[in-house]
Amino acid sequence: MKKNKAVVVFSGGQDSTTCLFWALDKYEEVEAVTFDYNQRHNEEIEVAKEIANDLNIKHHVLDMSLLSQLAPNALTRDDIAVKDGEDGDLPSTFVPGRNLLFLSFATILAKQVDAKHVITGVCETDFSGYPDCRDVFIKSLNVTLNLSMDDQFVVHTPLMWLDKAQTWELADDLNAFDYVREYTLTCYNGVRGDGCGECPACKLRRNGLETYLKQRAEVTE
Repeated sequence: MKKNKAVVVFSGGQDSTTCLFWALDKYEEVEAVTFDYNQRHNEEIEVAKEIANDLNIKHHVLDMSLLSQLAPNALTRDDIAVKDGEDGDLPSTFVPGRNLLFLSFATILAKQVDAKHVITGVCETDFSGYPDCRDVFIKSLNVTLNLSMDDQFVVHTPLMWLDKAQTWELADDLNAFDYVREYTLTCYNGVRGDGCGECPACKLRRNGLETYLKQRAEVTE
């Protein structure tokens, strides 16, 4: 049975779009919020707008451009190369404080629209070592948000313990596999769908996709 209302932190990528379909399956009413933080390509915001419009979801785009001034990184600067972390360093795509701020503002929005549930696509299983994608961080922030507003919000992380193949499987279970594959934007170079195939985000997405398609084929044999 569907219940209540939810706000989805939404970038238009594979993970957040899968979470959007997950929320639509579980809640009576769903709204999405996208953050404009001067990310590497504005295409991300356009994709989020188009998907929200296509699915008839009320969509909020909030200005978070201050984040790019405070935390220069490969997602906000064209002159910083996208590369994986080495020798224990975080990838150049890590944006310090991003999920802290995004979830805080998403929950403030949730309070304004009378929603008690906030959904985010962070994942500790198939991630790049970002500290703000960890389960312990989300649980800690959830407590802090509730204390700060004297309310009872629940921050949901449907993908927290799923690898990329399992995330594709979830999209398939939600009858959204083809939609997620064709219309989302995961690529750091701004290429929709299967992406450029070369950046770290595309490689992770493709590897998960290939693994899932192989598993699905084995099941149907």
